[in-house]
Amino acid sequence: MVQPHKICILGGGFGGLYTALKLQNYPWSRIGQPEITLIDQNERFVFLPFLYELLTNEMQVWEIAPTFEQLLKETQINFIQDEVQGIDPVQQQISLKNQGTLDCDYLVLALGGETPLTAIPGAQDHALPFRTLSDAQQLQHKLHALEESTQSQIKVVVVGAGPSGVELSCKLSDRLGSRGEIHLLDRNDVILKTGSTFNQQAALKALNERQVNLQLNTGVKEVQADRLLLDNSDQSLEADLILWTVGNTIPSVIADLDLPKNDRGQIRTDATLQVQEHSHIYAIGDLATGVDVTGQPIPQTAQAAFQASDYVAWNLWATISGRQARGFRYSHLGEMLTLGRDEAALAGLGLTLDGPLANLARRAIYLCRFPTPEHQLNVGLQWILKPFQSPS
Repeated sequence: MVQPHKICILGGGFGGLYTALKLQNYPWSRIGQPEITLIDQNERFVFLPFLYELLTNEMQVWEIAPTFEQLLKETQINFIQDEVQGIDPVQQQISLKNQGTLDCDYLVLALGGETPLTAIPGAQDHALPFRTLSDAQQLQHKLHALEESTQSQIKVVVVGAGPSGVELSCKLSDRLGSRGEIHLLDRNDVILKTGSTFNQQAALKALNERQVNLQLNTGVKEVQADRLLLDNSDQSLEADLILWTVGNTIPSVIADLDLPKNDRGQIRTDATLQVQEHSHIYAIGDLATGVDVTGQPIPQTAQAAFQASDYVAWNLWATISGRQARGFRYSHLGEMLTLGRDEAALAGLGLTLDGPLANLARRAIYLCRFPTPEHQLNVGLQWILKPFQSPS
């Protein structure tokens, strides 16, 4: 009896989960359904663009972070909640912290990246990243404690004026109101350095309206428990809460792999998203680097990972069923930002929009990208009914 092919997908974010779900839907009857195993150390998938809405109570955890069990219950995908401790690309084995070793015929690396906190003294001890559901819950706990305190002003410093830093600053300003004193720092001379001009202007307007203290051309040389020491000066900035949104680093289990990489430790891939010299391994998201079939660099964004999952799923199915693999063709569909409670900005495909209408458009677009029709329906109904529900 022919054994089914084994496909292991490491990481349950946009790249990993969506690859698994799309693989499930291909017609496997002629060659037999492969064993698809999705591995993630967390219980829940997180729709990261909506993580900020938890801070202002615009959304609840179940809306943006359904469990993998809920999402996969109607599929044959095997989910394992465990930490990946080792990958052997030659023997094609995965070592897990609690559940031993798994063999695989094909491997998808989609573990994402991490916020580096070790480059600046004190950041690891005193600054909070904002990248995961756990990060958001830790921030919620600290905000609640500060809000329950007797101090008149709550001083928050956000380091990094990229999309995450700008979105955090606006949400925190709306949550804390006149009691909040928000500082946004960046070593560059503009916010959203790689963003569209429209979104830069809309974000500046939103920050100014909320009286966020924007300090550009400002780096940090040390983080202490209650302040930051700034570069190139003797100045310091007091803070009750420090949030770190700067940079991206590769998980250690990927850093240890003997695979082709660039000088940042990202795995080099071909246009088919297969790892160079290792055709049975695919890599997508923050940990990978490559160009698509047009020669365009593939960005490390949720949008790119979402699109790449289509191609990885197709190419796995094509390879196993004896068809031609396809080169990835990335389409930049624009940028969307949340800029405070019920406000947003978007620019893409010839359209620019900001304010409440942009917020509705952003929600509708992202609703269509939720992982399963059932979750789309449940969340969509919640949004429709929310205005008619009594406050808890």
